[in-house]
Amino acid sequence: MKYVYPAIFTPLPTGEYDVRVPDLPGCITCGSDLADAIEMIQDAIAMWLCDAEDNKETIPAPAESLTVEHPQFVNFIVADTDEYRREYDDKAVKKTLTIPNWLNSKAEKAGINFSQTLQTALKKQLNVPNPSRSTKKQP
Repeated sequence: MKYVYPAIFTPLPTGEYDVRVPDLPGCITCGSDLADAIEMIQDAIAMWLCDAEDNKETIPAPAESLTVEHPQFVNFIVADTDEYRREYDDKAVKKTLTIPNWLNSKAEKAGINFSQTLQTALKKQLNVPNPSRSTKKQP
């Protein structure tokens, strides 16, 4: 699900930014520069909202406007919880399947990793790209 929330950016003398989303209590992060701050707050918002969705909590409505003092500024941030889950939810689920005994024997003798083979085949069948692991800093 996509959400849009206003975030307050506070520039620091060091060139870094503190960022907070008043509508989401505790949703605060920082960035080494503006681009990093935007990426970090997108991540923090998505994490906050995923937790709320998972716990069936009420998602606060975003404020339509915020008042800030110079040099602070407000920017609207898009957070996509579906995309966030695809990137970070690697929790394994157990599946039971049936294959012919002769195929099982050959695969075991060849040292085939059944889980990896099934994942690879499913991704190919569903045309799902292999996600690259991000090195994003967690807020």
